[in-house]
Amino acid sequence: MTAREANDSPDGPTILWFRDDLRLADNPALQAAVERGEPIVAVYVLDEESSGIRPLGAASKWWLHDSLLALSVSLEEIGGGLVLRRGPAAAVILSLVAETGAGAVVWNRRYGGAERAVDTEIKQAATDAGIDARSFQGSLLHEPWTVTTQQGGNYSVFTPFWRACVAKGEPRHPLPSPDAITPFDDAVASDELTSWALRPTSPDWAGGLSDAWTPGEHGAIERLAFFIEQTLDDYAEHRDEPAVLATSNLSPHLRFGEVSPFTVYHAAEQARRGASARRATSATKFLAEIGWREFSYNLLFHNPELATRNFRPEFDAFPWPEPDARALRAWQRGETGFPLVDAGMRQLWKTGYMHNRVRMIAASFLIKNLMIDWRIGEEWFWDTLVDADPASNAAGWQWVAGSGADASPYFRVFNPELQQKKFDPTGDYAHEFIPELGTAAYPRQIVDLGETRQAALAAFEAVKRGAAASAPPAG
Repeated sequence: MTAREANDSPDGPTILWFRDDLRLADNPALQAAVERGEPIVAVYVLDEESSGIRPLGAASKWWLHDSLLALSVSLEEIGGGLVLRRGPAAAVILSLVAETGAGAVVWNRRYGGAERAVDTEIKQAATDAGIDARSFQGSLLHEPWTVTTQQGGNYSVFTPFWRACVAKGEPRHPLPSPDAITPFDDAVASDELTSWALRPTSPDWAGGLSDAWTPGEHGAIERLAFFIEQTLDDYAEHRDEPAVLATSNLSPHLRFGEVSPFTVYHAAEQARRGASARRATSATKFLAEIGWREFSYNLLFHNPELATRNFRPEFDAFPWPEPDARALRAWQRGETGFPLVDAGMRQLWKTGYMHNRVRMIAASFLIKNLMIDWRIGEEWFWDTLVDADPASNAAGWQWVAGSGADASPYFRVFNPELQQKKFDPTGDYAHEFIPELGTAAYPRQIVDLGETRQAALAAFEAVKRGAAASAPPAG
């Protein structure tokens, strides 16, 4: 039976397709479904099969499991439920349309190339079958095609990009959660969440993640409120100090859309207005960091292969050696002999998270002291971070490597010893995650920082000379 045959009435139920927006508050697709007035079939599709779709890493799968549980409970509280399906999203959604006789399909937009291709396929097939298919802006303050240079091009430097965003005026205010939804009366088959095996079992390494995080919309709102009320004042002054609780820790909640950027933006903006100079400065700085998330998605939209291809093509000639397996393993385990790097990597393994300043230091060490391709580090973070974001993760690694947009110059090498003296001078952060620090059990340093820095700079200079030699003459 085709979708058209199943759709006896244009007033059939609405398929509400959840993706990276696992929340009820400020969910434009959910609001559109409620306003349509028909019963709602809410569905989440675990798609690891569509062409180009990148499967989630292990830590993100752990988060997804708990987030879906939380979403299901929230939907039940307002009269609905959550259908779980696994497979290629286009086939799954169109099959569900046929099963239910749906008259509409709604979702909030995503911005990766493969994801947009899936959405286009569904929208075209649904439209051809006489079904209303609509998508909405729920995940970015400013969608990529709305922020362009005066010449109509794309920004590759953050500061003018964010200036252009700010000039567009205040983003819309968040939408309220619906009080109730009309459920679809007929039974709809759903997978059991446990059958997806998103949680680790043999062994169960997620104990530290469970101690550190509360996935789901309620956890996101509580974390946002705590940040605004308790730690925002310290943000501008102390956000680079990993031992100080001064950052929001909202990144995994934003990654899975348990809170919208509009909600976060207006909470920070409200805190900024009429506040003390210190609080206002911190709020402004925090809003700019939300801007970096926007900038990363702008880059991903225009460069779908951001996680695998150098943004700056001259870096394609960089002479990456065969990675040293022992050095890579030492980095992954936090056994390099450099405390700030090791503490960060152990924090990552224990909690699924790493302080952003330490991320830059750990990434720089892998790329420029171990001479290991940034893509290998990006893959490790993708698998181990609970906030492994397809835009921010790739853009961040390319920024450190020097191959990305608005990149840190390649000759900027984060010296982990100097960085520790500056940002963890008492060693509180390092000692928290390295109990054997200062004893004979702690590993020796696996490389000489000066020698490896010079080797990396020499390789980069060779690439620069090659690029200059191959460039066309000026004029």
